[in-house]
Amino acid sequence: MRYLILFLLFPAVAIFAQNPYLTTQNDQLRLTLAGASFLAKLPLHCIHTEYPNKTGHAIEAEPDAKLTPKELHPSFYGCLDWHSSVHGHWMLVKLLKTFKNLPEEAQIRQILDDSFQAANMKIEADYFTKYTLSKTFERTYGWAWILKLDEELYTWDDPQGRQWHLNLRPLTQQILTLWTNFLPKQTYPNRTGVHPNTAFGLVFALDYARTVKNTTFEAQIIEKANYFYLKNTNVPAIQEPDGSDFLSPSLEVADLMRRIMIPAAFLKWFNGFMPAAGLKNVMQLPIVSDRNDMQIVHLDGLSLSRAWCMKGIAQVLPKTDPRRAQLLKSAQSFINTTLPQIANGGYGGEHWLASFAVYALGQ
Repeated sequence: MRYLILFLLFPAVAIFAQNPYLTTQNDQLRLTLAGASFLAKLPLHCIHTEYPNKTGHAIEAEPDAKLTPKELHPSFYGCLDWHSSVHGHWMLVKLLKTFKNLPEEAQIRQILDDSFQAANMKIEADYFTKYTLSKTFERTYGWAWILKLDEELYTWDDPQGRQWHLNLRPLTQQILTLWTNFLPKQTYPNRTGVHPNTAFGLVFALDYARTVKNTTFEAQIIEKANYFYLKNTNVPAIQEPDGSDFLSPSLEVADLMRRIMIPAAFLKWFNGFMPAAGLKNVMQLPIVSDRNDMQIVHLDGLSLSRAWCMKGIAQVLPKTDPRRAQLLKSAQSFINTTLPQIANGGYGGEHWLASFAVYALGQ
């Protein structure tokens, strides 16, 4: 089945380079219905693909070693790892909300309904308290995507979507409890370009808190963001990226801070934070030498996450600031160059890159 899916996708990749799946609206790239259908096929394939799998499960006793990914996580067992399954689910919800008459709608709804069964979600929620070492599972990258998924369902006026949101609630509440307990004792931010990056997690958490009007959580996030980053200057963006980055440590911080500062204050902060040479460096397209390498292909994700950060930062810069146009141009170029490559490698990219593309295009 996997090879059939890839056979169907690869001809589309060659066409994708000519952009039949993209359109321009208000000077922004947007997916067409055909583009949404193309991208939907990737998570539709992998959500029920249990192997290969990186469970991230800490084995505490011999019986644990015999648990399958689906036994551990009956909803989010596919797409290689838990967090990729979560943001694959988010992407499918997003596409259903955005595109009417999506050819895959019936299939998407069936798959999502299977995942969002209340009994499955209770097991997902209980996982974080069932094991001694599970409280740090997926902290904070997977936590962030759960909140993004919940936010997407919360804002969807759809009968089935409302039921899914209700069923997801135990897991969402578990994540909120874990995060609100963790933030006060998080003394230092994680500044890597991979999963534990603190700024990325706080961006999604802040968006969620504001959407659901959780003012206590919002205030906690803002306080911590200021504590971590407000006094940061001369970020070493010139040294980016590391060889397996899919997030930009410098741009993620800026994307967070532009959310919590008024534009004038952000401009002053950004001028001190981002040196000209560093900004020029992160606007250079990452080189992906081997898309069949599961770590190197992360750099395709870096192109997409840089794009959404650059678009967000540009929004709050003055229209007369030359960096605004440079950031927007770079973001468009990154998306346009990277989209044709999403299914142009191995499973290491196929299982997650589509959701990054959809998020980047939606910003």
